[in-house]
Amino acid sequence: MVLRLLDLGLRKVENAIFTLIFRRFPPSEGYCVVGDITSTHNPERSNSWSLKELIGDGWLWAVPKSRRSIEKRLKRKYGSPDYNLKILLPKNTLRTCNTCGDDHEVGVLCPTCYKKVIEETKAMQDKIQEELKLEPVEKEVVVLYDGEKDYKPSEFFEGKRIIEMKKPRPNWFSKNLTEKTTQQPATTSDVKPSGLG
Repeated sequence: MVLRLLDLGLRKVENAIFTLIFRRFPPSEGYCVVGDITSTHNPERSNSWSLKELIGDGWLWAVPKSRRSIEKRLKRKYGSPDYNLKILLPKNTLRTCNTCGDDHEVGVLCPTCYKKVIEETKAMQDKIQEELKLEPVEKEVVVLYDGEKDYKPSEFFEGKRIIEMKKPRPNWFSKNLTEKTTQQPATTSDVKPSGLG
């Protein structure tokens, strides 16, 4: 008998704790009362009540009457395949660089290869700054690597400022990139199609 009463008491305590912790909030009625309702509440008239007495000077605010279903929650999170799909999709625009083997997007320079270009450009800029200091550049500046001065005639360097890099030219850095074009500019503005014949 004592064990049964003890078990019943423990169950009541457990139910009370469970309802305090896991009770539904907001209440299922769907209304939230804001304001002071104690001034209009009359404890003597407990049998009958009206909404005006319950609310008093407060306002009724809308609260959700029911929770969103799993389908609606998942559609908000991941989208719908018919309209807007938000899930991660595999990229089909990735390519492998032929030079270094790293992956990059189509239409974008390989970032790994371009880092080498940035470093070489920075080295050239530092060397030009070291040679020219803060003087104004009035002549054309020519950047030469080791052994390149021997291949050009001395007339080529007349009226130019020469910056010599103390290292060999990288394999990917073509000499033609630093030379001006040898073609003469067009004399006419007419554009004629070729190869129609």
